[in-house]
Amino acid sequence: MISASSSPRDLALAILTGADYSRGLEVKYPDGLVRENPGLTERDRAFIVNLVQGVFRWRIRLDWIIRQGLRFPFRKIEPPVLNILRLALYQIFFMDKVPDRAAVNEAVEQVKGTGYRHVAGFVNGILRSVCRHREEIPFPDPEKEPDLYLSVSHSYPLWLVKKWTGELGRDSAERLMAAMNRIPVMAIRVNTLRTDRGDILGRLRQEVAGAEPALYSPEGINLPGLKGPVTRLQGFKGGLFLVQGEAAQVGAHLLSPRPGERVLDLCAGMGGKSTHLAALMKDRGVVLALDRNLPRLRDLLENSNRLGAGSVIPVAADASADLTRLLKRPFNRVLVDAPCSGLGVISKNPDAKLTKSVGDIGRLAGLQKKILNQAVPLLGKGGTMLYMTCTVSREENEGVVEEFLRENSQMTLEDLKHEAPEWSRALIDDDGFFRSFPHVHGMEGFFGALFRKK
Repeated sequence: MISASSSPRDLALAILTGADYSRGLEVKYPDGLVRENPGLTERDRAFIVNLVQGVFRWRIRLDWIIRQGLRFPFRKIEPPVLNILRLALYQIFFMDKVPDRAAVNEAVEQVKGTGYRHVAGFVNGILRSVCRHREEIPFPDPEKEPDLYLSVSHSYPLWLVKKWTGELGRDSAERLMAAMNRIPVMAIRVNTLRTDRGDILGRLRQEVAGAEPALYSPEGINLPGLKGPVTRLQGFKGGLFLVQGEAAQVGAHLLSPRPGERVLDLCAGMGGKSTHLAALMKDRGVVLALDRNLPRLRDLLENSNRLGAGSVIPVAADASADLTRLLKRPFNRVLVDAPCSGLGVISKNPDAKLTKSVGDIGRLAGLQKKILNQAVPLLGKGGTMLYMTCTVSREENEGVVEEFLRENSQMTLEDLKHEAPEWSRALIDDDGFFRSFPHVHGMEGFFGALFRKK
């Protein structure tokens, strides 16, 4: 644990350096930070989160800038020193309210306090040089090295730039990258078991400037003016809403459950979609919320209780295993919100840029197909199953659907243009899939396909 006297910059450095030694970047911000350092002010916490997420979001570009001023191999910079440089450069280039001099001086003092006093002069020199020559920093030529230019200027790994430009075209890929570099607006879903959007919107406007209805989801509200944790809003403890992105809110409507039905949420997580399904069913029927992660199931149970969704029943099990002995009665509807690369929610989780690889895409696509195949015997005849991901990777979306249909002749693909609610038709592509893009629809990147059992 970091001492209570640690500065916000020191706390940000500790988080970043800890992430460097963890393959999964299981970063404990901001909730863990708040628990371990209760003396932090709201402003301090916001500053730390800004620094940490900002460095994740722009790390590839920041590292490029550092490389331009080096006379020795980049890999020789110790992780704490490298993260001090990244933090300082992020403040210099992306935080107008922090003077360059303050960013440089704080970085030098941080180095002295980390046991690397001997490189304080190096840190001071490289940062002051960047400040003096910031307009002269060389970047890749967009004509000669177009992919490398996009990789550095938008701060995405080269493999992902090549993937997106190949699948979407250069212009769309660049607009997608730019959109996912923006800090996302907090979105919530109104709990219709206890209130309606008009009522909660009136209350929220007294607490949050600019609270407004979401563009598509009938239960969605955006909170662009939110300051501080959403849990402090009056309606939160009363279970009047749940934090959930607008694209994720669309999923339950695509499955369209009815009161009294048996519904299975195979990868329930913390219960965002499970509780939404229950609300659409007016809490009449059963929503079996299955997940293998016990801490997530505890969060799901807490959310269900807070929202008053009594029809949600948590079950600990592995969705990729044979579940026919555990779940013997067929379900009317099944939701497979599958584990995926998360490349559609980079705006919310910028560290995904740094942790995912080409190999992860193929591995996850295999897991998704396995879960879908295990779900088929659990679905009753004539029942529907929604496959959903939060990625824009073709292998994990259309590729999985195509192979699943080849292996399961009893399943057919439904055209969502005919099945989806009228308000969502603009989100359905020409192949009948649900597709949302940050640069097109102003929401996270999601995919959905609806199947029916013959």
